Amino acid sequence: MKLIIPMAGRGTRVRPHSHVTPKPLLHIKGKSMVERIVETFSRVLPKDLDAGVFVLGPDFGEGVRQQLREICKRFGMKAHFAVQEEALGTAHAVYAAEPYLEGDGIVAFADTLFGMEPMATLGDADVIAWVKYVEDPSRFGVAVREGERIVAFVEKPEEPISNDALIGMYYVKDLAALRQELQYLIDNDVRGVGNEYLLPDAFDRMLKAGQVFTTATVRDWLDAGTIPALRDTTQFILDQERDDLHQGEVQDSIIIDPVYIGPGAQISHSVVGPHVSVEAGAHIEHSVVKASILFANAHVANAVLTDSLVGQHGQVDGFAGTLNVGDHSSVGH
Repeated sequence: MKLIIPMAGRGTRVRPHSHVTPKPLLHIKGKSMVERIVETFSRVLPKDLDAGVFVLGPDFGEGVRQQLREICKRFGMKAHFAVQEEALGTAHAVYAAEPYLEGDGIVAFADTLFGMEPMATLGDADVIAWVKYVEDPSRFGVAVREGERIVAFVEKPEEPISNDALIGMYYVKDLAALRQELQYLIDNDVRGVGNEYLLPDAFDRMLKAGQVFTTATVRDWLDAGTIPALRDTTQFILDQERDDLHQGEVQDSIIIDPVYIGPGAQISHSVVGPHVSVEAGAHIEHSVVKASILFANAHVANAVLTDSLVGQHGQVDGFAGTLNVGDHSSVGH
């Protein structure tokens, strides 16, 4: 079974942290978003994943591909890559992986994280769409159901026709059938909201052709697409995952858990926590830090930080307050 992950977006809402690192490769408590997606599906599916297909942007370098290869290797999968040359919508993104659209597989967009229970079976449906109940369906694409079966897809309904929001994850029994409908949309220039080719439009054609669609639900649906959401999701995961929190070194400091201290990270003469993620190689000294994220190899000294993000190799010295510092940038002395 394949796991197809479109991740070509630029992640503009989490800048400056996505200027160098694609958003799905930003770390949340020691693991990138895309690794967490691979890990979850490897754990919950009743069938083994044997291939990961990653749809990348045209400017994603070899370093990105190598990180994805290493993730796949850890889960016994082979990595494949496709390129979406231009961002023309979700259907266009999946169709970029056209050479790999055969057999069965999962399509999962790398925009959100999720928690779900193991599945005993995938059942007999042609497509399973994962959904989450939402109070305001007008912000989402939704699945309209009769019982457990989906009878229609509606993008951002003006009327409250369904509260089952589509969360961008699907099991497809026959990826070749999906490929055919994606090709139809593009060949006939069938566009939807935002003048884009939309994946639910392809699924709607499959539905009308008689294929059986059902739904599955997730326990948690976590957005990490903005700076506040990235911070909130990190805090949620710190609360949920209390294992192996302290992997780095702590000297003459007070740690108020949950605090993640990654491999090679160092904290000295400081008060840190709660809800702080100190990624691999980051340093905190003579500081007070809470509800913040320090990405890999960041350095904070003589500072008091709350609700802050410090990018990879970023430096903060002698600052008090809230800030958002990009990679290789510095604030203070």
